Amino acid sequence: FLKNMEEMETRPFQGVVLRFAGPGNKPAFWYTFSREAWDPAEVDRVLEDLKQCKPERLRDNFLLVNANPGDVDWFDDEGFAVIVDHWRAAARVAKQGGCKGILFDPEAYREPYAQFRYSAQPQFGEHSFEEYYQKARQRGREMMTAVTEEYPDITIFSFFMLSATRLVAERENPQAALAGDGYGLLPPFIDGWLDVLPPEVTLIDGCESAYRYNTEVQYLDAANAIKGVCQRLVSPENRYKYRAQVQVSFGMYLDAYVNPPDSNWYIDPGDDSVAERLRKNTEIALRVCDEYVWVYGEKANWWPSPGKHERGTWPEALPGIEDALLAAGDPVRLALKRLEQAGPDAANMIVNGDFSQPNAATPDGAVVLGGEPGGPPGWGFWQSNSSHGTRVWDREVGADAPGSASMAGVSWGCFTQGFPAQPGERYVVVARCKSQGKQGWPTIRVRWQTAEGKWYAEHLDRILDPRGPEDGWREIIGMATVPEGAGKLFILLQSGGQVSAEDICWFDDVRVVKVE
Repeated sequence: FLKNMEEMETRPFQGVVLRFAGPGNKPAFWYTFSREAWDPAEVDRVLEDLKQCKPERLRDNFLLVNANPGDVDWFDDEGFAVIVDHWRAAARVAKQGGCKGILFDPEAYREPYAQFRYSAQPQFGEHSFEEYYQKARQRGREMMTAVTEEYPDITIFSFFMLSATRLVAERENPQAALAGDGYGLLPPFIDGWLDVLPPEVTLIDGCESAYRYNTEVQYLDAANAIKGVCQRLVSPENRYKYRAQVQVSFGMYLDAYVNPPDSNWYIDPGDDSVAERLRKNTEIALRVCDEYVWVYGEKANWWPSPGKHERGTWPEALPGIEDALLAAGDPVRLALKRLEQAGPDAANMIVNGDFSQPNAATPDGAVVLGGEPGGPPGWGFWQSNSSHGTRVWDREVGADAPGSASMAGVSWGCFTQGFPAQPGERYVVVARCKSQGKQGWPTIRVRWQTAEGKWYAEHLDRILDPRGPEDGWREIIGMATVPEGAGKLFILLQSGGQVSAEDICWFDDVRVVKVE
């Protein structure tokens, strides 16, 4: 992470998952469910390594812990005391090392492959499932108590929580059905977390089963199940905490986008390119989830890896992947990238975007005189019937030079300008704005008309908000793609909520640039 951070921060992510290992692969936090104690000196070395990392962009980082080897019986007090110490150490390293929290992978990858399977427990024949259920809940309480003592407002991200036992939750008698499920002891373990969970802690169900989702309905259905029917596996007294503090997330499995169609792990892109289908699915996942979407793939690397197997990079394996993920997760960053690629001389589709001209010329050289009386040339103006504000072409105030569009006392209104555009075309929208007074907020709305001039597909409008401190000129930037059926793109420089003539907002330096 430290060695490759500069390269890693160019990738389309806000954070990474970190797995640490000392000499001999110990203390590999991979082996959290082990009776073998970690050497405190090695744990401290891991922490010192992590403290050296000062990322600027990758800030939501998680420390990986696993349910391996998973060979400690839930009734083994001494063994679980060590496991609790492992969790405590991981929480301390995450907190002091600046991580957002811990990422827990409940899947067992080492023998006996079954920390949460009732029938695989060493004392299976000596205790009923109900006894194991209560013991797992106790261990969950012990673990969460230790973790929150070290990191009171931690985020615990799990590749899956109760999403893994959804089918059990839907059965007539879920508690009885858990006994035969491979993760039957995971719900009581999580119930134990909830028993002692402080209100500052966030739990995340990563819904790993989303690896093959390819429709919006699948994401919506899973989110509804995690927040809904899965509560049947939580004790009634903990369901309020569960609803309030468990977030829905989704995993994107990149291999499914590059595997051949006969693979069991394959996502059909349909009429889209593979990168476009990834973008659409990631956008859906981000819209449906509470906060995070996570990305995993085994067939390529994002940055140099110390692993033994040489693999190519994901941009080589799936061309367009970076822009696809940026478009879904950080469209402003993508817009800035596209604008830089277009260059300063790229044609501006907006006429008189700097509000400096007494006449406004269209790109084909035609001259547009005036505009709305008193307003900036080339720009229309609209306000609702209940709004009685004023709008002017302010020839004195501007971001870098005199000239701007200004409105005051407008409870709901906008300056407007449009131009012909074709479906599938992409445009970067850039502007600057400034506000004065106690009320009102400026935004830009990108809207669509048909070629015949009728407003179209309002549900596909894009609303762009200002960024930066509110005491000066602020930047508005974003991207918009012309939808099918549209024939014109309109820019609306909006103001809402102004109540008096002292409430004023200005817009300047409006650019709309067509990009690839």
